[in-house]
Amino acid sequence: MLLLSSNLLAARAPSILTDYPADKIAEDIYVIHGPLETPNPGNQGFMNNPGIVITPAGVVVVDPGGSVQSGEMVIRHIEKLTDKPVVAIFNSHVHGDHWLGNQAFKEKYPDVKIYAHPEMIKAVKHGAGDEWMVMAMRMTEGAVEGTKIVNASLPVNNGDSIEIGGFHFNIYHNGKAHTHTDIMVHIPEREVMFLGDNAAVNRLIRNEGSFKGNITALEDAINTQTKVFVPGHGPSTADSAAIYANYLKTVYKLVREQYAEGLSDFEIKPVILPKMKQWGQWADFNRVVGAHINSIYHEVEADEF
Repeated sequence: MLLLSSNLLAARAPSILTDYPADKIAEDIYVIHGPLETPNPGNQGFMNNPGIVITPAGVVVVDPGGSVQSGEMVIRHIEKLTDKPVVAIFNSHVHGDHWLGNQAFKEKYPDVKIYAHPEMIKAVKHGAGDEWMVMAMRMTEGAVEGTKIVNASLPVNNGDSIEIGGFHFNIYHNGKAHTHTDIMVHIPEREVMFLGDNAAVNRLIRNEGSFKGNITALEDAINTQTKVFVPGHGPSTADSAAIYANYLKTVYKLVREQYAEGLSDFEIKPVILPKMKQWGQWADFNRVVGAHINSIYHEVEADEF
């Protein structure tokens, strides 16, 4: 077990007050769809979509949330659904709103196995978790106090398949997508795929990897012909991967066209925004879209050389 205790934290903030509902998306599989807002005192850092997979060998959790309080809320749901122990966790990527809930599970289930991409494990070892804790404490005004950094210890990479209780957890990773640490988890027995933050629906999320890589990752996901896709944020549907891929392809195409016309990145935004109205009401659109345009501009520019 790799446990890095933060020196920033001592006391424990109260357990999260709101039990967000656990939605059944397939036989044996539930998702707690988090709010679309950013971490704040009210949600105690909870904003993602934790997945609960009940197998004959025990429960598997995908992305247990952004604080120990979030993880405790997920555990409460699991105990309502089954008396089986949690035997494994998959962390989709390095952003702490998806995995800082690991702590709650390690405390209750000391033998739980925690899987992640090796680049995520390395990043957390080198301080990424501490950076997320500082940000989470600031944004929630201390409502995640008591959360400690519990890193994954079992690396998984593209093409790996972990069998648990007759279910196969097939791992997809294509280098750089939303970040360089992303895994997507496909469960063919139930035709469900967890996309992590390679996709979101009804909100924009920042990209620290590659927009072209993100598009490729979602195309790979779509090619599995899965029935239900679980995005990192927003509703789980048959179209969740395609919805975000459409956004990424559209904004990439618009930026590339304006780059070819000789516009700079700051000149492009006012030109293309009128063509992006269908996403204008998404959460964080106004805050994030400029960064997307800037990043895509530099990707397109790099492709020219």
